[in-house]
Amino acid sequence: MRMCGGMRSQYLLTGVFFSHSFRWLQKRGQRLLFVPMLIGTLVPGAIAVTSTQESDSETAVCGCIREPLAFWLWHRLAGAPDEKRLVGVTQVESIRFRTRDGNTLGGYKLVAANPKGCLLVAQGNAMLADHLVADLQRFRDLGFDVYVYDYRGYGLSEGKSRLAAIVTDYTEIVTDLQTRGYQRLHLYGISIGGVMLLNAVGQSTLYTRLVVDSSPSRISPLGCPERYDPVRSLPPDSSRLLIITGERDRVVTPRQMAELLAVAESRGASILRDPEFAHPYQDTSSATHRRRQTAIAEWLRKE
Repeated sequence: MRMCGGMRSQYLLTGVFFSHSFRWLQKRGQRLLFVPMLIGTLVPGAIAVTSTQESDSETAVCGCIREPLAFWLWHRLAGAPDEKRLVGVTQVESIRFRTRDGNTLGGYKLVAANPKGCLLVAQGNAMLADHLVADLQRFRDLGFDVYVYDYRGYGLSEGKSRLAAIVTDYTEIVTDLQTRGYQRLHLYGISIGGVMLLNAVGQSTLYTRLVVDSSPSRISPLGCPERYDPVRSLPPDSSRLLIITGERDRVVTPRQMAELLAVAESRGASILRDPEFAHPYQDTSSATHRRRQTAIAEWLRKE
């Protein structure tokens, strides 16, 4: 098998390194979710090299060694789908979405009784759709049909997990939701999910409101092209955006979000800074998590 840039031996050695590092990282949970990409910058030749063995739609843009291995580790942290997580969840159904490059994405839809709109959720990079379904019922109960898919290559979804391909998937999903007659189409991006949604549709008119929760200003320091930096995808009029940052976030720190917050606020975005918030789903108490979700719900309900 031909490896990108003739670096088969480096690829294998890096794979061994990641295998031995996995248990150490797993013990520290999502606090270190961006570490794989950072480690990849230390691998010789991992930056700005594309793979010769991937389809055009699934080409690695953040380094042909770093990006696949980072997603491999995030898959391991996310684990396997488990229908037991849906026990007790009501008005939920399995859904499928066929991408233009022929992959099927799997996920779930929480069905509102009389939907006044919909909410598409893009989760963190070590999460599966079924991790969130129970918690997202609060948004269904507000009258929104809620959609959440596993990223391509994760859980119920086919394909190879690659940044550019996932961004394209969300452009296609949002475009499809636009055809379904919803009066309001809201988006909620959690951590890397905010990166995906801003890149996919941030500057478009396809959505009503977009919540970006704890996403970095830039991912180019991790070896990705600057065009994928979230701050570059902010619309000139950002009044449809709510951006959330927490002073206790150690995954994406307030410093890493500072540029995104400043530019977005200068363009009319709503900003929620909270001294008690950690990274999403890592808040120190259920009360703090509920306060975050309540703030999001209230903002989405605004006319």
